[in-house]
Amino acid sequence: MVETTLDEIGADLGRSTWVAIDQDRIDVFAEATEDRQWIHVDPTREASGPFGATIAHGYLTLSLLSKFLLELLVVPDAGSAVNHGLDRVRFSAPVRAGTKIRAHGQLLHVRRLDAGVQTTTRITIESGAGDKPAEIADVLTRFMSSDVGQRG
Repeated sequence: MVETTLDEIGADLGRSTWVAIDQDRIDVFAEATEDRQWIHVDPTREASGPFGATIAHGYLTLSLLSKFLLELLVVPDAGSAVNHGLDRVRFSAPVRAGTKIRAHGQLLHVRRLDAGVQTTTRITIESGAGDKPAEIADVLTRFMSSDVGQRG
């Protein structure tokens, strides 16, 4: 994580730690979401399929954005961080089972709110298996001041 202030629009937030995307993680996600498409959960069939191995769900890698964001951007005095949405998401390369991913962050925008700030952060998911990003997303997060919810 790189030290930055919320005034540094365009700041490079550095890279997160690596996260393993193994078949067990993919299978658990498939069960939780009831998305059991064979390209994700059938290694035997997918060995001769379009990707040569099972791949992670795009929404699995997307769901890790919160974890990555909290590693890359720390907002002092924030009592909580709340997902507010996404402005843009692109899944640009598959993430094969057995690879690792990490995030690279860039602070795009900061909007002051009555009870905190809203940031827009571009998160690029890098895969240990290729040069092309696996995913690029512009993430909106609301960092609420620590006294939110304690007001009378």
